[in-house]
Amino acid sequence: MITALTLAIGDLGNPRVLGILVRSLIITLLIFVGLGVLTAWGLSGADPCGWLSDDSCPLGASTSTLSAFLLVALGLWFLFPAIALGVISAYMDRIIAAVEAKHYPEAAATARPLGIVRGAWLGLASGLRVLVYNLIALPFYILLLVTGVGPLLLFLAVNGAAFGRDLGLMVAMRHADRAERGVWLRATRGDRLILGAGVTALFLLPFVNLLAPVLGAAAATHLYHRRR
Repeated sequence: MITALTLAIGDLGNPRVLGILVRSLIITLLIFVGLGVLTAWGLSGADPCGWLSDDSCPLGASTSTLSAFLLVALGLWFLFPAIALGVISAYMDRIIAAVEAKHYPEAAATARPLGIVRGAWLGLASGLRVLVYNLIALPFYILLLVTGVGPLLLFLAVNGAAFGRDLGLMVAMRHADRAERGVWLRATRGDRLILGAGVTALFLLPFVNLLAPVLGAAAATHLYHRRR
């Protein structure tokens, strides 16, 4: 696992991987900018005091913009893993292909590309899965606040399980049929959980979280071929 992550860090210098990283980051950040604009528009003229009591305190343009910024900032921490993984999944096949071409040329020659449609579908399913997992875990995040580190550990476990499964599956689908994928997924459950938790931990670090999806994809590629 350490070897897979180390090799993945080295792959960030691959021009093909770097180009994909830049494009995916631009798209992800544009999505959040769009969410911010829509939130500010939706909050303009809203009256939060009226929701709670008989008082009135309608939000002006500046107040609604500030409120939207705070909500998007909170959403950036909570939703970034799901949205970033969903966006990068559209490029996942290219990232895996670039890593395989450099390190595993024989496997690259026999790979079955996912294609745009299947890659986009896997990305959408993966992003939704991460979002649903976290929504289900949300009450437990709140309950575990009294423990201090409880929410963090649960966050790593929940997202680690989702990321580990989806990243590994996307690589395996290029090389194995359904039965072979099932065998490999069962045999690497622990390694993929560690990989997913490591990627999730990167999402918690400012700026480094921008690299997390690409590092995860590259590391999953190395894990698959080194354990195959």
